[in-house]
Amino acid sequence: MLTTCLRLFATRIQSTKVPTILIQELLDGVGESLKLCLRAGNGGLEREIRVPRIQKPGLALTGYEEQLDVDRLLTLGGTEIDFLEAATGAQRTLAVETVMGASPACIIITRDLEPPQELIDACGRDHIPLMTTPLVSAELIAHVTQFLQDKLSPKKSVHGVLLEILGVGVLLLGKSGIGKSEAALDMLVRGYRLVADDVVDVRRLGPNLLSGQGTGIIKHHMEIRGLGIINIKDLFGIGSVLEQHQIHLVIELCEWRDSDNYDRLGVDEEDYSLLGEELPILRIPVRPGRNIATIIEVAARNQILKSLGVHSAQDFQARLAEQLAAKAQEANS
Repeated sequence: MLTTCLRLFATRIQSTKVPTILIQELLDGVGESLKLCLRAGNGGLEREIRVPRIQKPGLALTGYEEQLDVDRLLTLGGTEIDFLEAATGAQRTLAVETVMGASPACIIITRDLEPPQELIDACGRDHIPLMTTPLVSAELIAHVTQFLQDKLSPKKSVHGVLLEILGVGVLLLGKSGIGKSEAALDMLVRGYRLVADDVVDVRRLGPNLLSGQGTGIIKHHMEIRGLGIINIKDLFGIGSVLEQHQIHLVIELCEWRDSDNYDRLGVDEEDYSLLGEELPILRIPVRPGRNIATIIEVAARNQILKSLGVHSAQDFQARLAEQLAAKAQEANS
């Protein structure tokens, strides 16, 4: 939790983003490294890419338009260019019209092959960027897909702290002032690592894969009430921070209330929904005298055991049930 001057970032808290990327941003991001050369359609650099998957036209060059999805990034390699060069004028016109009918976000031709003039003219007319690159198709697709996945993955900003504890990514939640940063500081003193404090930018990189990282100028900083803002990397060294880490466990710190019923066995498990993924969540009541840092560390260790198929609470419950059943049978005999 950072001071008022940093609260400008908090406007993104709990907001789900639907990201897109402009063709101009693609050029700015990887244009130089991939040696992309814009050949036509410079008026379409504001076109948006919404999906990280790249498509090759395939049968669409024969007029089979169902092959193409709308607004995708298309790439043409040696096979497609050879087909277009060998095609008759009518066949080439049909191929170009079918491709343009899908309104691609942009078209990239690999291996520095020369695009047909019909394609150049159509891209200029419809303001669809047409680029060439010396890379082969597989290499281009790998690099661009990685770039797009990073930019277009679903995102959400969460008010909390993300720590790496024994390889487990622990996301601490709780209302402001509950003690998240203080507990995180205890973990840092024990040698564990900070990923983000106050604002955690969460991205879904794939099924069952959520990654968190810090944001802006508050990255690797922490505010401790009475102490002020501290730079964790400067205080504890470069090994005390991480740029990003997968999230495995959510721990919510809440105020202790005598009237509340707390889980005494740990058999009942809850899930926390985040970007469509379900994460295990523990709710830890806070009150004076409780060593929250130790509880968090033990929770991380216990999560490792669960991932290995060892569930202490369930094992205990099973043994207790067996013992009670045995005593009941003995009493009835």
